[in-house]
Amino acid sequence: MMAKIKQIICISLFLFTFSVQAQQLVLASERTDVYLHHLKNKKVGIVGNQTSMIANTHLADSLISLGIDVVKVFSPEHGFRGKADAGAIIKDGIDAKTGIPIISLYGENKKPKAEQLQGIDILVFDIQDIGVRFYTYISTLHYVMEAAAEFGIPVLVLDRPNPNGHYVDGPILDTAFRSFVGMHSIPIAHGMTIGEYAKMITGEKWITTRCELIVIEMDNYSHNTSYNLPIKPSPNLPNARAINLYPSLCLFEGTNISVGRGTDYPFQHFGAPYLKSNYSFIPKSGEGSRYPKHEDIVCFGTDLRFQDNYLTTINLKWILEAYKKCPEKAEFFNNFFDKLAGTDKLKKQIITGKTAKEIKGSWEEGLEEFKEVRKKYLIY
Repeated sequence: MMAKIKQIICISLFLFTFSVQAQQLVLASERTDVYLHHLKNKKVGIVGNQTSMIANTHLADSLISLGIDVVKVFSPEHGFRGKADAGAIIKDGIDAKTGIPIISLYGENKKPKAEQLQGIDILVFDIQDIGVRFYTYISTLHYVMEAAAEFGIPVLVLDRPNPNGHYVDGPILDTAFRSFVGMHSIPIAHGMTIGEYAKMITGEKWITTRCELIVIEMDNYSHNTSYNLPIKPSPNLPNARAINLYPSLCLFEGTNISVGRGTDYPFQHFGAPYLKSNYSFIPKSGEGSRYPKHEDIVCFGTDLRFQDNYLTTINLKWILEAYKKCPEKAEFFNNFFDKLAGTDKLKKQIITGKTAKEIKGSWEEGLEEFKEVRKKYLIY
């Protein structure tokens, strides 16, 4: 009798789990019935890039086909079509397909200007983020919300999954190191969707004028939902593996270690000429990676493409070991490292030989405080 009851319970649990998994994730952009009324009879500006899609159609094309008056597009780092190098200056232009003006928000103009917002009734923000402080789309979000608030323009955010939304980790940014790769006092991996983050920007008063914010939620999403991005969010994050490794490996951008820009597997391996090993690669200049670090030089290092572990915390082991092996310690870090770390403490901890456990222990208090604040803005 007990065996039969256990069998029934197991079957019920399986059916419940299957039912939950079978519920299809619905992106906010796909829920036009929920947000289209906000855009009707208004002049609409879109903040978007190559990830701003409804199924196989770009959001701009979809809205135009639905009778929405899209008058301008604003593009972030990597440009409207997402092909520019990291850090490359993006120029204004005209979208060849629609004839709509494109305003760059990367380069000299990171915040929309008054004349660029003139005549716009509402801004729609739809960009796939990856949940990492130094990934600049959340900095663009901040400046868009700030400018919109100053001119009384509502911002409608179409929410998308955070592929690194399953954990929160890293040092909290010290505002003395505030920059476009880190504007707010948050950890490296913040565990929030772009919609939740927008709520935090206005809720924590990170912009002085309150923004009229409308967040369109997803259906059937949780922070543990596995989501493989259908479109590269930027040229050097080509797959789920690279996106999962990015919060840990991007710290190498502030060192003399290559993260594989200029190879077929960026952010899936790392190396330098002095890291002698059986594995090697040679960075080459090309689209999306002009003049990569150690261009045309053999780099020895570590291949991470086939490791079984799926990161649920930031891995410090790789950077600690690389520093130990560097023959010229004074040349290991560059001026960018502290901006990426959001503090000068991490570099000092690495130099003085602190262990990963000791370094992470120094983050704990800040992370707990952040998680308490974060709770106020979670949607899922």
